[in-house]
Amino acid sequence: MAPSQSGSSVWRSPPALRVSLLVGLLGILYGPLLLHWADGWLNKTISIEHEYYSHGLLGLPLAAWLTWQRREDWSTLPNRSVGRAHWLGLALLLLGGRLYLTPVADAINLSLPLVLTGLCLWLKGFGGLRLMAFPLLLVALATPTAFPYLLTPYILPLQQLIAIAAGFLLLQLGMDVRVDQVYVFVNDQVVEIAPYCAGLKLLFTGLYAGLILLYATAGWRSRAKTVLFLLGIVALTAIANILRNTLLAYFHGTEQTPAFDWLHEGWGGDLYSALTLGGLLFVWRGVEWIVAHWNPSADRSAPIADAPRSEPLLPRR
Repeated sequence: MAPSQSGSSVWRSPPALRVSLLVGLLGILYGPLLLHWADGWLNKTISIEHEYYSHGLLGLPLAAWLTWQRREDWSTLPNRSVGRAHWLGLALLLLGGRLYLTPVADAINLSLPLVLTGLCLWLKGFGGLRLMAFPLLLVALATPTAFPYLLTPYILPLQQLIAIAAGFLLLQLGMDVRVDQVYVFVNDQVVEIAPYCAGLKLLFTGLYAGLILLYATAGWRSRAKTVLFLLGIVALTAIANILRNTLLAYFHGTEQTPAFDWLHEGWGGDLYSALTLGGLLFVWRGVEWIVAHWNPSADRSAPIADAPRSEPLLPRR
């Protein structure tokens, strides 16, 4: 009897040359799209909703680097015979191809994670999907869609909360303040807490960076650390956004137009966001301290040096 094969030659992973051709084809199809995203995020020429995904400037290069780091593990994965994973991968590839050919920008954008996921399943099955799960997650969460626009009708309570908090802080400074729904009047100068000023962009970016930090430290192994850290991110970004809107209302109410423009649309806003994201490190240290002192049994995450498989952001031993 002839020895059994690990998979049909039709469905086996292609050799290096065909893999290179496949990567080149993806570059031709999606290279211009990725450049369009990067240009829009850097120069703020993209739509407001799509600007919410500017964390892709960090996540997409990181996803590419992680994929490159896994190339040897990918090549050692066994080739599978035709099965559910391959058919699911083929379905995702066909769906991604169909979306790519539509004239709708969001559909074209969504085709990227679908095609990449389909390729992982089609070439290496569920093992390949597990290996590339985190890079694929980074790509999917950085893919611009209309999701922020769909949220805007539901964040009115958040806008009102920010307006009330900003008004309260300005009152402590002795300012002449009046709050009406989402409007803050400072010295008869009005500032609207608009839906796109409610801090969703900073929250999205903070959660995205938080996921990377959880993965880099293997903190995701501890449920207590994960929950506390994500709650800490929500609290940090909410406080930072209240302070930012308070400053904007103060600058506008005192007719400090250059300072208002610098923080609202200039590089001051980017600097403020960067400092807020830097605060995630302090939040993480606080979470580690809380878990270590109040619930030591929940701290089950292995040290980075002892868990290279869970921490690919560092050089492997």
